[in-house]
Amino acid sequence: MITGIEHLAIYAKDTKKLSDWYVDMFDGKIVYDNGKGTYFVAFSDKSMIEFCSNESEENVHTSLETPGLRHIALSVDDFDAAVDKVKAAGVEVLKEAAVAANGIGTMFFRDPEGNILHFISRPAPLV
Repeated sequence: MITGIEHLAIYAKDTKKLSDWYVDMFDGKIVYDNGKGTYFVAFSDKSMIEFCSNESEENVHTSLETPGLRHIALSVDDFDAAVDKVKAAGVEVLKEAAVAANGIGTMFFRDPEGNILHFISRPAPLV
C-alpha cells in the first residue's frame, strides 16, 4: 500500500536555475543529477521535488482557483523568517502572509518560473 508521497515533479525551462533557487530559498539539497537536466531536491523531512527539462513549451500561469493540481504547500517552522526571505527575493505574491486567529500562518506566491507555492505554519500538525 501507499506509504507516502515520495516526490512531485516540476517541468521547467531552466531546471538548474530553478532547482538551485529551491536549494537556496528552502535549504534543500540536490540529491540526484542525471547530467541531462533532471535534478531531485530533497528537504529535511526527506520529501523531494524533481525538476525535469521542458524547453519547448511555455509555463502557463494559472490562478489559485483553476481546477487541477494547483500549489505546493511548504511547511515552515519560522513563518516570519520564511516570508521575509521570499519577499526579499522579489517573488510574485498571490496572497499576502497572514496568521489566522487559530495561529495558522499562510502565504501564496510564485517561484521564478510561475509555479504556485504556499507557506503553511500550523501550531499543531493535522496528523
